[in-house]
Amino acid sequence: MKIRISRPMQRPLMLFAIGLLVTVLAACGAGAQFANVGDNLEGGGDRGEAAAPSSAPAPAGEGGGGGQQDAYQALADRKIIKTGEVTLEVTSVATAVGQLRAMALELDGYVGDSSAGGAEDAATLTLRIPADRFDAAIERLHAMDATLKAEATKEQDVTGSLVDLQARIRNLEASEQQYRLLVERAEKIEDILSVQSRLDDVRGQIEQLKAQLEQLSGLASLATLTVTLVPASTPVADATEGWDPGATFDQALAALVGAGQGLANVLIWLAIVGLPILVVVGVVALVVTRLTPAWRRRVPRPE
Repeated sequence: MKIRISRPMQRPLMLFAIGLLVTVLAACGAGAQFANVGDNLEGGGDRGEAAAPSSAPAPAGEGGGGGQQDAYQALADRKIIKTGEVTLEVTSVATAVGQLRAMALELDGYVGDSSAGGAEDAATLTLRIPADRFDAAIERLHAMDATLKAEATKEQDVTGSLVDLQARIRNLEASEQQYRLLVERAEKIEDILSVQSRLDDVRGQIEQLKAQLEQLSGLASLATLTVTLVPASTPVADATEGWDPGATFDQALAALVGAGQGLANVLIWLAIVGLPILVVVGVVALVVTRLTPAWRRRVPRPE
């Protein structure tokens, strides 16, 4: 006996199936997160036992499975981003730049970026070198005919981030397959558009995560070494650096002109303000001098 579902009932059933699929996928993602936490706790825990080596394969017959073996393999192949900054003082910047370019090619790398001024101005080169040859590049820099002024290196383990990105991509690709099946089975235009919208969103997330994975893998496979070259200084060059006779002459001439202007200002003030004051003071003094003898004669002297 076959049970037929009427067309009015097909759309609610389709929407119910979509909601059920989303719930199941969310539960699977949460389960994967709890599984990862459980794996981390199994490494040491409170048992006081030494953690098993990361490169040890999963024991057979104990439920390891392919996923656990992949996790152990990922732990064995650590992915580390190596970066470094080195400053060297060299006698010839142009010669040192050529040496660095040749060194990068010999180590199967390349110069990713460079900036320099004149032939003897400071220069900066960014070398991209295979990660396993990063230490060799540092040793080559130490062996150069140059003075090491500064050095700084950094290593960042991104293995966990890469494994997490790969797991998220796999989960999203599984969701993508399920959505594609729902699109093929959908009959109503509304159902097709709804599922297609979610499918496009999942596809966009996959592309974004793959781009992040590719960028992170590239940084881990090729180390970044930034080398700054500065020209070596000499006593004569240091003594004469910044000395400009023409500028000194201009400054002295400007000082002389300023002194002459100041003297001229004083004379102008004396002529306009000081001279009238001197005239008035002179007249007053003359009057006082003339009147003082007459005033003395009129005053009776005591007998």
